[in-house]
Amino acid sequence: MTSLTVLGATGSIGTSTLALVDEHPDRFRIVALTAQSRVDELAELALRYRPELTVIGDPACYAALQERLAGTGLAVAAGPAALVAAAELPAERVVAGIVGIAGLAPSLAAVRRGATVALANKECLVAAGPLFKAAVSRHRARLLPLDSEHNALFQALAGSEGRDVEKLTITASGGPFRCAELAEMRVATPEAALRHPNWRMGPRITIDSATMINKGLELIEAHQLFDLPDERLDVLVHPQSVVHGMVHYCDGSVLAQLGCSDMRVPISYCLGHPERLGSSVPRLDLAALGSLTFTAPDHVRFPAIPLARACLRAGGAAPTILNAADEVAVAAFLDRRIGFLDIVAVIEEVLAEDGRIAPDDLESVFAIDQAARRAAWRKVAERSHRPVSELTP
Repeated sequence: MTSLTVLGATGSIGTSTLALVDEHPDRFRIVALTAQSRVDELAELALRYRPELTVIGDPACYAALQERLAGTGLAVAAGPAALVAAAELPAERVVAGIVGIAGLAPSLAAVRRGATVALANKECLVAAGPLFKAAVSRHRARLLPLDSEHNALFQALAGSEGRDVEKLTITASGGPFRCAELAEMRVATPEAALRHPNWRMGPRITIDSATMINKGLELIEAHQLFDLPDERLDVLVHPQSVVHGMVHYCDGSVLAQLGCSDMRVPISYCLGHPERLGSSVPRLDLAALGSLTFTAPDHVRFPAIPLARACLRAGGAAPTILNAADEVAVAAFLDRRIGFLDIVAVIEEVLAEDGRIAPDDLESVFAIDQAARRAAWRKVAERSHRPVSELTP
């Protein structure tokens, strides 16, 4: 059996992972499960899978988790240090599905003990890419990209030499506002922005898809994962979300990975690699689809992509600042404190005023992240005409 830890077990990545585990009960043994604040869901999972350790990230939820699991003999813990401790337990594979900067330290802890890490957390490669990659190399860990786009590229690159690759292309659904005019986007509500046409995801990534900043962040991730410069990374809008990534080779060949819009496809690849793990995912019916379409993204309506490219080229602290400011701006939009188009505007303003000194350790990553968040809340306050003290969580 393969020992497995799931960081972020109650989120969309975690639930999809555990659904695959349920399909292969004799294949996996759960070592640790974590969640941020969903006590009831985490307790139910702990009772089902009997992990060595169950961790709730929010210390305020610790008593409730203890109460739910009292008398079961299951070990429970809470807080950021406990999340790291869960990642440090000797599981062969770790699914890093914690959303946000909170997932960076646990993911890095798994890398530092040489685990195979199926990485869904963007912050590891966006906010701390060079540091994270250096740790993977130093500790001989194995990194498997779990995002559908990067997983697609990883599959299409299998067995190839880097010098044979001309370009990598990731695809974007275009989100709920793919065909919307700027006037419509200007007055868009959180409810409208959360209605993704193809994928069921958490709120932040769904809003990131609506602004298409998710594609910009994914370009930065692709740069870190595959060591290609900005000019050899491309984005195409593909509304059907069937082709997830393409590798363009020097002989004119293009290899693409296709699959239905279901995260169990890339997760199963990561869980079984180098073998393929069977799943009950719906099979792709190309005849029923009829056609697949591709267009270049509109950078006027979706300026987040060129903004992220600029951060990729600038390097240093720019990607860290980009990610932190985006997280704040998305939270402010979901709380109706700013408009939809204000999300990218806030990020631009924060980037314009912050420095570009590269973080050289984990502490400096967190320091840059926190400074960028404070700056973003100030920008939100200016736009909402409310004091920062009323806005900052």
